Amino acid sequence: MIEPFLSAIPVLKRLEDAGFEAYFVGGSVRDYFLNKQISDVDIATSATPKEVKGIFSKTVDIGIEHGTVLVLFDHKSYEITTFRTEGDYQDYRRPKEVSFIRNLNEDLQRRDFTMNAMAMDRTGTLIDPFNGQLAISKEEIQTVGSANDRFQEDALRMMRAVRFVSQLSFSIEEETLQALTNLVPLLKNIAIERKRAEFEKILIGNNCNNAIKILLETNLFSYLPGLANQEKLIGKLLDFDCVGLNKNEMWALLLFCLNVKEESIEDFLRNWRLPVKEIKDIQHILFFVQKRFEQEWAVHDLYTAGSNLITSTEKLYNVIIGLKGTESLPNLLNLYQKLPIKQRSDLDVTGGDLMEWFNQKGGPWLKETIFKIEQAIVNEKVENDKQKIKEWLLTCSQK
Repeated sequence: MIEPFLSAIPVLKRLEDAGFEAYFVGGSVRDYFLNKQISDVDIATSATPKEVKGIFSKTVDIGIEHGTVLVLFDHKSYEITTFRTEGDYQDYRRPKEVSFIRNLNEDLQRRDFTMNAMAMDRTGTLIDPFNGQLAISKEEIQTVGSANDRFQEDALRMMRAVRFVSQLSFSIEEETLQALTNLVPLLKNIAIERKRAEFEKILIGNNCNNAIKILLETNLFSYLPGLANQEKLIGKLLDFDCVGLNKNEMWALLLFCLNVKEESIEDFLRNWRLPVKEIKDIQHILFFVQKRFEQEWAVHDLYTAGSNLITSTEKLYNVIIGLKGTESLPNLLNLYQKLPIKQRSDLDVTGGDLMEWFNQKGGPWLKETIFKIEQAIVNEKVENDKQKIKEWLLTCSQK
């Protein structure tokens, strides 16, 4: 067994010493058998939330109505969830009620896919009643029990299946894929925020292209904001090697493929409920990519963009033109690092200085003058020195 399981073994032992069962469950167990890096572990137990809180001195109620308690133990935190069954689902997403139980197999039976329905005890022994390890060896995504039932309980599971195609490079088992295709209209009942979270993971997975093919083949794309009737344009994503692009760069590539006009980008992304800052970042990437098609980087563009945006722009530009790697990037970042200023706050002059020098109140002229100074300094026409900037401005005003 490896970390972080090893550090969590005393948590399981504490629960067992109190007379309860306790196991590692879910994604961490799956990833262990996939030899993937594991950041944290989830623990399931036969103890009720009240009993868990009685065993550990430091706990936080983070989802106690669903049986989850956050336990603080040995300077680490662990989510511990009581074995449970779920009643009928409502809105094709949430169970109407949750019942706490003492049986591990019944708890595993409610999970989505067989590879996620495995448990492991503190000795490393695997409990796998639904052949999750076999599914992993076959690199196959298969629901626990009836796919029709699982997807009708929670329609978001259909997007999770496609997400795992992208992340793990698995295929979807035939009956599971058929049920997904038949039931995909149920996705209209799912909140956009939840669909976005899965879609973004699809976009940045190593096997994104196969996942996009499934989105198109199953018509799942029609139930995502702004993508209905855009099958051919979405398919353009398949022309590109997207591996290595981050989330915002992938959004920018999608918008590029969809040929969304500059004035419509914000509305498109708002329909996906993206945060304002991310929308701005994506708009900036697209702006500079378009400029990159028109001309090489100008010094002032490097200054305006900054290192992160230079990197995103160059990565995406190279993907679009089919150029492997980003050989041009180190040189561009080196040019950026050599700039005398990196941002407006680096200026050795303030708006107050300018108003004093020219004996004028604030107004549009002030913004224009500061921009003029920035350009002059970046293009090395004047040093970033208050007195020299003043002399340069006065000389310019006399011409």
